[in-house]
Amino acid sequence: MNTVIFRTLAPFLTALMLLFSLFVLLRGHNEPGGGFIGGLIAASALAIYGIARGIRPVRHALWFHPMTIAATGLFLACLAGLVSMVAAVPFMTGLWIYPSLFGVEIPLSTVMLFDFGVYLVVVGAITSIALALEREDF
Repeated sequence: MNTVIFRTLAPFLTALMLLFSLFVLLRGHNEPGGGFIGGLIAASALAIYGIARGIRPVRHALWFHPMTIAATGLFLACLAGLVSMVAAVPFMTGLWIYPSLFGVEIPLSTVMLFDFGVYLVVVGAITSIALALEREDF
């Protein structure tokens, strides 16, 4: 499966899949999608890149160790629940703020923080497993 065409197209396919995974992540509040599905798409993109180019380019592209990414996501997901406890509402209650950026009101919520945390947990865990299964001996 290590053809010239696959090695050439893999970076473009990976970038397209990562962009689509962010679209699915952000769309997940009102329609099907969310952090888990977006994370699976992103991990699949990194797996395709790893199959085409090898482990080292994937590790170089990630900047951080995959388990660090997963731990950060777990922290963000837990933080989304703790914010509701600090606000004296039931655990994991969605809270919204509406900051204004250049005159445009942007709704931000703890629900989005939780989804982003799940996204990072899935990307980190699945990528870590995929990289552990691949060996550099060949």
